[in-house]
Formats: sequence, C-alpha cells, structure tokens
Amino acid sequence: MQTRSHASPPDGACCDHEVAPRLFLWICIGTAFVLNAYLADWIYRGNAPVGDVSAVIGALILMAPILRTAWRDLWNGEVRMNELVALAVLAAFVQGDFRTAGVVAFFMLISVVIETRTAAGAHAAIEGLIRLAPTNARRLLPTGEETVPADQLRPGDRVRILPGDNVPADGQILTGRTTLNEATITGESVPRDKGPQDEVFAGTQNLTGAIDITVTRVGADTTLGRVRDLILAAEKTRLPIMRIIDRYIGYYTPAVLMIAGLVWFFTGEWNRVIALLVTACPCALILATPSAMVAALSAAARLGILVKDVADLEAAARLTAFVFDKTGTLTTGQLGVTRLAPGDGVTPSELLFAAGSAERFSKHPAALALVALARETGLDLVEPQEFREEPGQGITATVAGHRVVTGRASWLQANGIAV
Repeated sequence: MQTRSHASPPDGACCDHEVAPRLFLWICIGTAFVLNAYLADWIYRGNAPVGDVSAVIGALILMAPILRTAWRDLWNGEVRMNELVALAVLAAFVQGDFRTAGVVAFFMLISVVIETRTAAGAHAAIEGLIRLAPTNARRLLPTGEETVPADQLRPGDRVRILPGDNVPADGQILTGRTTLNEATITGESVPRDKGPQDEVFAGTQNLTGAIDITVTRVGADTTLGRVRDLILAAEKTRLPIMRIIDRYIGYYTPAVLMIAGLVWFFTGEWNRVIALLVTACPCALILATPSAMVAALSAAARLGILVKDVADLEAAARLTAFVFDKTGTLTTGQLGVTRLAPGDGVTPSELLFAAGSAERFSKHPAALALVALARETGLDLVEPQEFREEPGQGITATVAGHRVVTGRASWLQANGIAV
C-alpha cells in the first residue's frame, strides 16, 4: 500500500475549476439541511424529529464527495489525508452525531472550493498573457488581403499589421517602419523602433506605422507561448516545505490511524477518536500552502512578473537586498516630460502648445506624454493641419499657421532644423 501526502479534492475539484461551481452548489444544499437541523433544535428545544432527519440528509450530502474520494484512493492502494477526514465523519455519523459529521465535511469541502477558485484565478491571469495576441490577422495573398483566425497562420505567411494592432505571431519585418511596445516580452519600458529585417514578437503592440511581416513562429512556439509554458511549468514545481511533507507523511497517516485505534481500544469513546482524527489532519498546511503559491503566481502574472520556480517565492522572504541589472528596470512603464528647453524668444507654454498640438493625433508614447503634460497645465490644444507621421522618426504638422516638426534629432536635421 502506498501513502501520499496530497489532500486530493473530491472528484478532482482541485484539478478542474469547472467542477467548483457544482461542488459549491452541492455544499450549499447539504449545509442548508444541517443549518435547518440546528434551527429546528433551537425552535423545538431539541425535541423535533425533523431536526434529526434534516441533519442526516445534510450529513449524507456533504459526506458523499469525501467518501467517494476516499474509496477511490483505497481502491488504488493509496492512503491520503482524505482518509482521516472520511473516518472522522463516518465515526461521527455512525455514533449518531449527524450534525458534527456535517460540519466537519463542510469545512473540508469549502477549503477545496477556495483552493480551486484560487487556482482558477491564477490560470485566468496566465491565459491573459495569451490574449495579448489578437484572435484575427490580416494575411496577404497574391490576390489581396484576407482576415483569418490567428491560429490558422503558418510560418512563411505574410501578414499586415496596422497601427494600434497587436502582433499575431513572431515574424520578421518585410516592409515598413514602426514603433513597437515590447514590454510584455522584454520588460523594456521604452518602445523600440523597428524596420525591415527586424524581428517582432507575438503579443507586442504596434504603435505608429503599418508593417508587413513574414511569420516565423506561431502558437505555442512563439516567444509569448513559451512565456506561458514557463509560468505553467512553475505552477507544477513544488515548494521545499511540500517536499519535506512528502518525505515524512508516509509514516504520518498510518501512525494517526494506529493511535486512533488505541484511543478507542482503551477508552471506548468515539468522541475522543473523532477529535483525534479531525485535529490530526493537517489540511491547513496541505491546502493552504499550494493555495498561497498559486495565488502568488497569479498576482505576479497580473503584474507582468514571470516566476520560473515557486521555490524562489519562498526564498524571497529571506532576501535583504535587491540588485537591479540596468537603468529602466524600475519604471511605471509610461514616458513623461522631465524638462522643457525652449529656444530664444519662445516661452515654455508656447513650446508645449505647439508640440502638444502637433503630436495630438500620434499614438507614440512620447507624443502621449507631451499631450498629457499640456492638458495638465491647462493648455487648450488645437487640431494640427497637414499632419504627417514618419514611423520611428517623427512628425510634421501645421499648428496655428506655423510649421512644426517634432521627433528624433536625425528627423529634425532632415527637415532643415539645426540641432
């Protein structure tokens, strides 16, 4: 016979978050009968048979998932923590303490539901990474352009990506220049300018220009797909404390059963046996530890933090110093204006008005920062005329009758402005 440490949830609830709603409904029904039993005792001073009948029904409903799981474990030659709980509720039920049996079963089942919901939240956060990739893509054919599901793309396909779109697959730029936000993949807060022959990654956001790419990797083979697999693999790793439990739990369950047998043999009191079995089950440790780990992975994924091994989470509690590898690692992820340096005869507000109005139609992070600052200072921006944006370079526009050029130094020089 084998002994295992895991407290397997009834009917695999921990493994399938779709089971949780059905299990919760089952718990609610059983709990209603048990509460009705206590209510009947209070109203009729414990002299109402309806209270006992209600307690029996509620206990049977709540015990059923636990007993079914315990029987399955025994049939497979395994002894887990479920057997301790199953014996406790059975002993209480056989003794006639139906209410206690129902209450013990309730707390065991509700802990399973909590763990399952926590795991479901982690999976939702992880799957949110995949949703960064669009569901549809614009595939280019000799006859024109067609919209297809992104999962139908194959290496070698040509795809067009417009400003504001997310990249559907890993690929290489054929034509066009743009600026991409790659923070979800590289962690870099500053968008990168891209041109022909540069590589693009699924899930990154195209900010400025239209580009055509050749697909190189799709689906789970993309960088984004590998990131997802990395997090899922981390969820399956085990904390050091769980490995310690695995090492010694093989002796624990049989020892508890032997002690329970001795207690019954010498005292003949089922209440003592039930108390021993319930208190001996370390469900709090076995269920709470994985739940905390999964919740931590979920929170980290929502913040864009990728965890390769859950043991790192436990080790983090002992850290006293952090070393960050480069400038820009600690950032809000949004660009901001730190200084205005107007030329002779131009006030800061005039400079900000001209630049903010010219950049009003641009989606580049630098443009968004200028517009945000102008609005914060109370400037009423106007719509630019003759607006033209060169991806990765800058823009030209006419604002209040004046020609305005903004962008990188090479773009300003190309437009006849000395830098």
